[in-house]
Amino acid sequence: MEEHLLYGSILAVLLGFVFAYALFFKRNDGVCDAEKSANTTTAVARECGSRIGDGDDADVIIVGAGVAGAALAHTLGKDGRRVHVIERDLTEPDRIVGELLQPGGYLKLIELGLEDCVEEIDAQRVFGYALFKDGKSTRLSYPLEKFHSDVSGRSFHNGRFIQRMREKAATLSNVQLEQGTVTSLLEENGTIKGVQYKTKTGEEMNAYAPLTIVCDGCFSNLRRNLCSPKVEVPSSFVGLILENCQLPHANHGHVILADPSPILFYPISSTEIRCLVDVPGQKVPSVSNGQMATYLKTVVAPQIPPELLDAFIATVDKGKIRTMSNRSMPAAPHPTPGALLMGDAFNMRHPLTGGGMTVALSDIVVLRNLLRPLADMNDASTLCKYLESFYTLRKPVASTINTLAGALYKVFCASPDQARKEMREACFDYLSLGGVFSEGPVSLLSGLNPRPLSLVAHFFAVAIFGVGRLLLPFPSPKRMWIGARLISSASGIIFPIIKAEGVRQMFFPATVPAYYRAPPSSC
Repeated sequence: MEEHLLYGSILAVLLGFVFAYALFFKRNDGVCDAEKSANTTTAVARECGSRIGDGDDADVIIVGAGVAGAALAHTLGKDGRRVHVIERDLTEPDRIVGELLQPGGYLKLIELGLEDCVEEIDAQRVFGYALFKDGKSTRLSYPLEKFHSDVSGRSFHNGRFIQRMREKAATLSNVQLEQGTVTSLLEENGTIKGVQYKTKTGEEMNAYAPLTIVCDGCFSNLRRNLCSPKVEVPSSFVGLILENCQLPHANHGHVILADPSPILFYPISSTEIRCLVDVPGQKVPSVSNGQMATYLKTVVAPQIPPELLDAFIATVDKGKIRTMSNRSMPAAPHPTPGALLMGDAFNMRHPLTGGGMTVALSDIVVLRNLLRPLADMNDASTLCKYLESFYTLRKPVASTINTLAGALYKVFCASPDQARKEMREACFDYLSLGGVFSEGPVSLLSGLNPRPLSLVAHFFAVAIFGVGRLLLPFPSPKRMWIGARLISSASGIIFPIIKAEGVRQMFFPATVPAYYRAPPSSC
């Protein structure tokens, strides 16, 4: 507890450096002067790309064509790079996550020219969240007043969205999508030269490129070569699709603060609602022997809003139940000449907040801006040193969403500890206050305001709000003790996540030397 209270005092010092942090946004507004000279640098890239295209090799190999891989393929292809995408299975994916794109992610989609990929897939607009706890509810709207009317969240079938992006990438003549399984990276003197893979017919092939970007998802078999993966599995999602029912609040995600952990509902088409039941731990009741159905009916169903209960029970009775482990993994890259990690292969967070696609698309924007000035990527060691700035420039969005996801999940889970109970209740009541108390956290959640200092400030504001409720109208020794433990518990939740993200990169990126890397000389 003493350590966590010490961390609390350190917070005050961190907040004192807000001006140093502001320097980051001054630079990030015009990240890598490439954005200012996009027309000329893109033209140079296209010129070099066409020359390389006369040979057998690509400029970039992308392993995986999920959300990150498909979006990246189109983005780099549009900039004139010759891109070879190798995906294990090019048929439409069928997943129970990756279905909610936050407004901040949609803005990145627009920036990448991919906003039409949410059209013609029956995607639903999402304008905020509804929060439920012990019979009470509150609605939290995204702060979208300053944006174009088209800007909002989007929810959809994950596979339909991915197929749209794959199709759009494939329309570019310099992008090749191939079905195959990458078995290893080809390394020579510490530099990745390409990949070895098996084609759809089982033939073993080698592919070469100056840069290989690994986007093969949460079960990546290649990331151990490029990072120090510390994968945690805090819980699993049990996924169902409800039909013939309406959400209590249309076009909103619904979060039920249930016991033992949250339940999510959101639309994925005009007729379907996704339900995700979080089950803490690494083991879930068996679906095959009926234990899961019993668990859902006896433990989960009594906590579901009445409007959704009949459809929930009907879906359980049909047996259409799927499960998936929820994984989190902080980014811990090993800068390697010739290779880069992206997407879930690189960085994961609990999917409670639906932030994964927003982080991936934001990373692609950062990487695109870094690569645009480069006409020649054949000097692997120089390119690697230059791209180290990617890991710092991505931090505002990534670390904010990662930290918020991990912290909110722990706060939203039920606990027998009285201090944790008070923190959970304080969080619900704080958000219910409306105004700046809800707008600030929701703007962080939505990816519209990716500022780590704002996140820390709101998180401890919730804790202080909880302590204040305990001490009013008259403090008692017991309540004062619970209040002290609440602050300690809050520190114990957020500071380990911040430590894993990297305090220096998260709060003081301008002090990291790689932040100032200039593009190497072009060809």
